[in-house]
Amino acid sequence: MPPESATSSSSPWAPLFEPVFRKLWGVWLIANVCMWMNDVAAAWLMTSLTTSPVMVALVQTASTLPVFLLGLPSGALADIVDRRRYFMITQFWVAISATLLCLAIVSDIINPVLLLLLVFANGIGLALRWPVYSAIVPGLVPRSQLPSALALNGVGMNASRIVGPIVAGMLIAGAGTAWVFVLNAVLSVLAGLLILSWRSESKPSSLPGERFLGAMRVGLQFVRQSPRMRTALLRIFTFFAQSTAILALLPLVAKQMPGGSAGTYTLLLASMGAGAIVSAMLIPRFRRRYGPDDIVRYGSWIQAGSMVVVVFAPNVWIALPGMVVGGIAWLTVANTLSVAAQLSLPDWVRARGMATYQMAIMGGSAIGAALWGQVATLTDLRTSIVAAAAAGVAALWLTRGRTLEGTAVEDLTPTHRIKAPVPAWQFDPRDGPVLVTIEYRIDPARAAEFRELMQETGRRRLSRGALSWELFRDVSDPGRFVEYMVDESWLEHLRHFDRLTAADEALRDLRHSFHIGEQPPVITRSIADTPHRH
Repeated sequence: MPPESATSSSSPWAPLFEPVFRKLWGVWLIANVCMWMNDVAAAWLMTSLTTSPVMVALVQTASTLPVFLLGLPSGALADIVDRRRYFMITQFWVAISATLLCLAIVSDIINPVLLLLLVFANGIGLALRWPVYSAIVPGLVPRSQLPSALALNGVGMNASRIVGPIVAGMLIAGAGTAWVFVLNAVLSVLAGLLILSWRSESKPSSLPGERFLGAMRVGLQFVRQSPRMRTALLRIFTFFAQSTAILALLPLVAKQMPGGSAGTYTLLLASMGAGAIVSAMLIPRFRRRYGPDDIVRYGSWIQAGSMVVVVFAPNVWIALPGMVVGGIAWLTVANTLSVAAQLSLPDWVRARGMATYQMAIMGGSAIGAALWGQVATLTDLRTSIVAAAAAGVAALWLTRGRTLEGTAVEDLTPTHRIKAPVPAWQFDPRDGPVLVTIEYRIDPARAAEFRELMQETGRRRLSRGALSWELFRDVSDPGRFVEYMVDESWLEHLRHFDRLTAADEALRDLRHSFHIGEQPPVITRSIADTPHRH
């Protein structure tokens, strides 16, 4: 039996005692070992194909750009198809792309452009994989353990940052770069088979699945209506746009050091991973002592300073502590923002929401890598990384008004107390649009207070997929308010009831407390009457 301290909800190790989480965490670890092996081998291979800093930095861009381009479509798919099968397919995709890269090297047809294309193909697998795994994790552990589970995901990511580069460096030195991609393919297939052995519990619904384009629209609409999610996206984008400079240019930083080699590059990457693992043990203490905005601010400052230390270090032994400290700050900031994003998302839109979060990460990384690579080409390495650090600090100051603590954490537990309406006559559920009106009788003295509450109501209705929403006040009767919203179809209207949370029901009860009529607010639902129905 594990010790009680390890299984308590406050322990950073508690989620690992959940069997399903432990299995999928193992898959996550293997998948990220493959990712780092691929990135290290590709980056080092590029240095042997060209001396251009831009081309070396573009390896990072090629790896991350697919997540930015495909994040939302992959998140929509993960929310409307079987997540287990989808997760498995992503691993097989990575295995195929690794095999193709290996064949290109062995046949001696590899060149900088082809390498970037194949790295981009591998990045498509990452784009497909990350949202579905992010959506699965909150369902595997209790809510109180979610910060620890996400920190353990960071541990897995950063343990792989150590293991992947070390294994890749050993294979590059001993057997050749092609063997890195062979091992990558084998491990990816193994991860896919582990996912196949997992039996997930499906959540049946009486409604048919969402349409792909509609699912993407609703996902974007939810994010746009969530203040906490928007703040998390802004913070993570700016953080990765500046922090990616050290990762994108690290092969060149390693090469310019005395005795710089693939081993130097591997050692620097591994030390950053070690720092990130250490931070997973420190995060619970940080969370007790500081608020999320303080953690993000201090962590960003420290990470920016660590980049400057590394690029000015005269040798690897001075650079290593800088990379360790940078790794601690990096995971601490990333974990804090990831928890904020996860806690702002209900399960029905979680994959789409986390896909937009990953798009912000990878968009920042891709843009940052290309930008700082170009700055390094026009100036030099030190100037580029100092400029990136300064830009990160400036971004914090410019966005100081956007805070995580200024937005409340909502109770997103699904509820089904409010039943869906049954129409009095038959029609195709796909017909629409649907107009819904709700009439309230309000004490005119409380009109301003009610109007403020209804703005929050409108935000919630739009976040659940409504096409439009508005509140009207009768010009001849100041106590009569009419709320209206439009849904795309009757089917989409019914989805509102599947998506209700405890926070939505609490808001409904508060809204009805303003109503002073003898009867409840009058609700009218109408569907567009078009000629094809007659």
